[in-house]
Amino acid sequence: MAGTIAEFRAAPPARWETRRVDDGASRETDRAASDFSATLLAMAGHDLRQPLQIMTSAHDVLAPTLDTEEQREELARAADATAQLAGMLGQLVEALQLRERSGDDLHVPVPLRPILEDLAAEFAEMARRKGITVVVTAARGTALSHPVLLTGILRNLIRNAIDYTPAEGGVWVTCRRCGPELRISVRDTGVGIRASALSAIFRAFQRADESRTDGLGLGLFIVKHAADLLGHRVEVRSTEGRGSCFTVIANAAGYSLSV
Repeated sequence: MAGTIAEFRAAPPARWETRRVDDGASRETDRAASDFSATLLAMAGHDLRQPLQIMTSAHDVLAPTLDTEEQREELARAADATAQLAGMLGQLVEALQLRERSGDDLHVPVPLRPILEDLAAEFAEMARRKGITVVVTAARGTALSHPVLLTGILRNLIRNAIDYTPAEGGVWVTCRRCGPELRISVRDTGVGIRASALSAIFRAFQRADESRTDGLGLGLFIVKHAADLLGHRVEVRSTEGRGSCFTVIANAAGYSLSV
C-alpha cells in the first residue's frame, strides 16, 4: 500500500541505579503509587463485569418481546453502548496485564494459527453488523512471543481496523515468514491516518480520527507497550482516506533473538 510509513522499534530496557537515600525513597513512593493505580484498575476490571453481564442478559430477554421497529432500534443502541463499555473495560484489563506479565517468560513458542482463528471468530459478528468483510489467513508459523500479549496486540489492531473502516470496506489479516522473522499484518480500507499524526497514535488517549469520541484511545498504546515488552517491532503504513496497514514483526521460533 502506498503512503506514509513509520517503524517503531522496542526500546532497550532503561537501566539506572543510585545509592542516594532520597532516590530510594522516591522509588518507594513511585512504586506505592503504581501499586495503588494497579489495584484500582484490577477492582474496576473485576467489579464492572457483573453489571455489564446483567445488561447483556437483559437485552437477550427483551429483544424477542418488542413489537415496534422503533423499540428494537432503541434496544439495539443500548446493546451497542454496552458493547462499547465492554470494549473499554477489556482495554483497561489489557493495560493491567502489561504490568502483571512483565515478569513472565516473554519468549516462548506461540503458534499463530489458533490465535488468528479465535480472533476471526471473535470479530465475525462485529464485522457482519457493520457490513465489513474480514479475511483472516490462519498461518502455520510459530512466533517467539507471549500468547496473552501477542493476542492482545492483534485483537486491538483488528478491532481498530474494523472501527475505522466504513461499511462495505475490508480488513485483511495475514502472516508471512521473512527469514528469521514473522510479519503479521492487519490491513484495512478505512479512513487512514494523516502523516502528521503518525508519531502520536501510540500515545495513551490518542485517536487516529480526532472527530470520534467513543472509546478510551488506549488500543494502540497497549499495542506499542506490549510490543516493547516482547521486543517486537510495529510498522505502520497509511494513506489518509485509503486505509492503513499495521505489521507486527516477531522472531520466528527456531531462530535466536535479535540483539
